[in-house]
Amino acid sequence: MTTARKATTAMAALLLAFWAAAAATALDILPAGPVDAEAGKNVTLATLLKKADYVFLIWNFHNGEEQIHVITLGPQGQKVNEAYRGRVGVDPVTGTLTLSAITAADSGDFSLNVIKNNSETETGEIQLRVLEPVSGVVVSANVAEAVEHNSTVVLTCKAQGSFLKFTWLNGTAPIVTPVGGRLDVEESEFSSKLTIVRLLRSDLAQPVVCSAANKLETKKSTPFTLPVLYGPDKVTVTPAKPPRFVRGGSDFNLTCASRSNPPAALAWYRNGSLLAGAGAELTLKVIQGQANWNRLNEYSCKATNAKTKRVVASPVISFSVVEPVSGVQMSHPPAAAVLLAVNSSANLSCRAAAGAVTQRTWLKNGQPLPAHVAASPDGTWIAFTPLRRDDNGRYECRLANAASEGKAAYQMVVNFGPEEVKVSGDSAVEVGDGVNLRCSAASVPNANFTWKFNGTLTPTKTSTYAIAEANYKNTGTYTCQAHNSVTGKSAVSTHNLSVKEEGTLEEGLSDGAIAGIIIGVLAALGLAIGLVMYCRQKVPVESPY
Repeated sequence: MTTARKATTAMAALLLAFWAAAAATALDILPAGPVDAEAGKNVTLATLLKKADYVFLIWNFHNGEEQIHVITLGPQGQKVNEAYRGRVGVDPVTGTLTLSAITAADSGDFSLNVIKNNSETETGEIQLRVLEPVSGVVVSANVAEAVEHNSTVVLTCKAQGSFLKFTWLNGTAPIVTPVGGRLDVEESEFSSKLTIVRLLRSDLAQPVVCSAANKLETKKSTPFTLPVLYGPDKVTVTPAKPPRFVRGGSDFNLTCASRSNPPAALAWYRNGSLLAGAGAELTLKVIQGQANWNRLNEYSCKATNAKTKRVVASPVISFSVVEPVSGVQMSHPPAAAVLLAVNSSANLSCRAAAGAVTQRTWLKNGQPLPAHVAASPDGTWIAFTPLRRDDNGRYECRLANAASEGKAAYQMVVNFGPEEVKVSGDSAVEVGDGVNLRCSAASVPNANFTWKFNGTLTPTKTSTYAIAEANYKNTGTYTCQAHNSVTGKSAVSTHNLSVKEEGTLEEGLSDGAIAGIIIGVLAALGLAIGLVMYCRQKVPVESPY
């Protein structure tokens, strides 16, 4: 140590002892601190004194460990500690201290002692904080990846700078650390630790950012992402409620899904046994490739996460795969067969080329079969013994199971007749009137018609016998003969026609016309009576007196 430094130190010690022995008056001679300043810059520690009254002005510095003399003003001038020479000055009027080229070592408490002529001493103290810029903000974790619900994650944010304040962000949202919660923050001078117990995926849903700040500036870390392993979550199956019976060969399939990181391995099970060749999607092709595929079976999907070691199964789904009914054919009489009512019998049967048939239905013209049609107990055939004329119609067999239906149809033609031959038309006409006699017959196929007049065959071959203008010679008996070319049967019906003199068939008013006229007359009479009564009420009658 140099001679000058020894002398300065000795003076400072003497003055400190003098100051300590003197009566001290506690006055506000320095403003409240702290004073923040950037490293490398100058700082001024101003006093509250407009004009200092002193014998000695003494500035000291306490760095937390020891008291160091800085500068003293006295009758003999100023004495500066060698460590501060060239970078410290004092205003002799106000006692304000100026310090240049400050460093982090200048952070601490600066005290001012004002010693007056009457040996009174005024003291004050102010904190100087030398701030270094924020730099090197980086986040690290205690693990490379975490497992949800199992892991405790410690994220550490480190930075350089002075008087740092740390803030944690999940994306852009501040991370809240309630007292007694799963999240906790522990801070030191140059770092902050965020501890997350029983980690949830939502805790790190967004990249984590650490912000370090002081009064000079704020800087953020690069977004930090920590892989969170989770799942499988609840396993869902689509469709959730498939039909109880599924048509074989259709495009039916089951899809399995579950949220998981990493993605879960998905596998299908039937009655508890693994189904090979099925991943997320279970197709009907895979199902029908198994033994006993057409029985009622239980299916479920399991999701496995190799990282979390967790396995989750879906609810069990039950259904049967049913082979559809196909190739339905009906056996019936050949097309060339001639079926005759009463004289013929017929059988119809129905079968399917594929598919288990569980229901058989027979219909005639879309309606249930008539009661007289016999059917086998299992419904495979129906019988007509013998055939009846009303058995004509469209017969349909429907074969079905739980998943499908097939059908076949046959148009049955039963030949009969002619029956119920009848001639309709006028029985009497006047000379010159037109005449149309119509012949009808129930017959399959339709009957052919011939007409006779008074036993003599006529040229008319249609169902209608027409006379344009009747004359007296058209009076007589008309016979219609209906003939069925298939059954070979014929039947006749006669009709008598009388042609009369013109005007003899005119008729008087009908009973209905007469009744209408009477009703009209009565209505008119009632109206007249009502009108008279109304007028009598309205027209005054002159008194004879």
